[in-house]
Parts: sequence; C-alpha cells; structure tokens
Amino acid sequence: MNITRILLPVDGSRLSDAAADMAIELAAESGSIVLLNVRRTVPTGLGQPNAGELLEYLNKNAEAIMAHYRAKLTNAKTDFQELVVGGDVADVISNVADNEKCDLIVMGSKGKSDLEGLFLGSVTHKVLQTTSKPVLVVK
Repeated sequence: MNITRILLPVDGSRLSDAAADMAIELAAESGSIVLLNVRRTVPTGLGQPNAGELLEYLNKNAEAIMAHYRAKLTNAKTDFQELVVGGDVADVISNVADNEKCDLIVMGSKGKSDLEGLFLGSVTHKVLQTTSKPVLVVK
C-alpha cells in the first residue's frame, strides 16, 4: 500500500495528539496530511445576532485547535493542508477522505466529547462503518 495522502481529523484531545504523531511518522517519507477539524453547525432557526455569535465562537475554537496541530506539523516539516468544516463529524470525515483522495485516515479511538463509546468512540465507530478507506485507530 502506497500512502501519499493521510486524513488527520483532530479535536484537541490526547488521542488526537497521538494520532497526529502517528500521521507525521507515516507521512515522513513521501506523504502529505490533510488536517481536519469538524466543528458543530449553527442551527438555522437561531436568529441573529445569536447565530453570528455562535459561529464566531465555534470558529475561534476551531482555530485554537488547528493552531496546535499546525505548529506540530510545521515543526515536523510535514507537508499539509488544513480544513475546518461544519457538520456531522463522522459524515464529514468520510466525505473529506473521499473528496481529498486520501489513502488512509488516522484518528484517535476516542475524542474529547465521546461519552457514548465504552471501548471505541462513537465517531470512530461510525467512520469505520461509513468509509471505504483504511482507518488507523490510535490509542
């Protein structure tokens, strides 16, 4: 398997950090990373100014998360691009992997907000069910 493009979905959790380290290692030879943060969407019925304020808050949070991983990838001299996308986390991960023609998804076994999955996070489980791409789950 020739891995040239890796999708790295991150949420700022300890396991996302471990996944980032693994993705950097895998991309060291001849690969690049698509760094992805999936933020919540703003409900359509929220109205202004609430919707604008919530969107600004979500974007600031996403930027803070991305800044951490941007620094990590830059320090490792890894080729990467970054995306922040709103939507259902597992669906966005699967769609971005396809659209960006990634060869592999590297992600943590659980994220920051995972309260549902006992052994495997609910987002990770759903990605495993919905993507046709290989997924490396990092603990």
